[in-house]
Amino acid sequence: RSTRIAYAYLMYRKDKVLNEVSEKRLQTIREFTEFGSGFKIAMRDLEIRGAGNLLGSEQHGYMDAVGYDLYCKLLDEEVRRLKGESISEDFETLIDISISAFIPGSYIKNEEQKLEIYKKISLIKDDNDYDDIQEEIEDRYGDLPAQVQNLLDIAITKSEAHEKGIISIIQKNSIITMSFKPDANVDIFRLKAMLVEYKGKLIFSSKLQPYLNYMADEDKKLDIKELRQIISKL
Repeated sequence: RSTRIAYAYLMYRKDKVLNEVSEKRLQTIREFTEFGSGFKIAMRDLEIRGAGNLLGSEQHGYMDAVGYDLYCKLLDEEVRRLKGESISEDFETLIDISISAFIPGSYIKNEEQKLEIYKKISLIKDDNDYDDIQEEIEDRYGDLPAQVQNLLDIAITKSEAHEKGIISIIQKNSIITMSFKPDANVDIFRLKAMLVEYKGKLIFSSKLQPYLNYMADEDKKLDIKELRQIISKL
């Protein structure tokens, strides 16, 4: 009943100026009106407004502003700092490629469980983490949809790229550009061998910010496993 009252009140207020957040909340209440919907509304509000400041009580749009992946990283660093552990300077590796990677609502229907799996995937560091989370997801929810498999592959690729000093992997049409830190630990002899092996599909520039261009096949979808293979050879 309280949900219907809240919805009615928002409908009354809708004739006034509503910002984007208000519109999202209105849509949330419209979607979840059945008994027991309070948790779903709370989870959706978490996505809209954010989880609050790090280890504090204030709620605002912080997580929404920085993104869930980075939020988990910042939270982990804050916990380690409070424990007195040393935190070395780090950087974020950005991946922006044309691959469908997400958890479909039809695969994991529970919003809390979906958020939990997203967090675990975002924290993948090596093959052991990759295998463990893949096995866990399959045991709990069945065979992986292609989108979830892509999500796992992107997570491990991102971790391996980070280890190589790659700060971004960005796709524009059929060209994938991997940009390196100026002090990236790249084996120049391996790189030269790769340029010969891939015969013009790889182009390297050693400017102020070095980058490596990979020319993917225009008539084929990008294979994230092939991209990972290239990174592993650096």
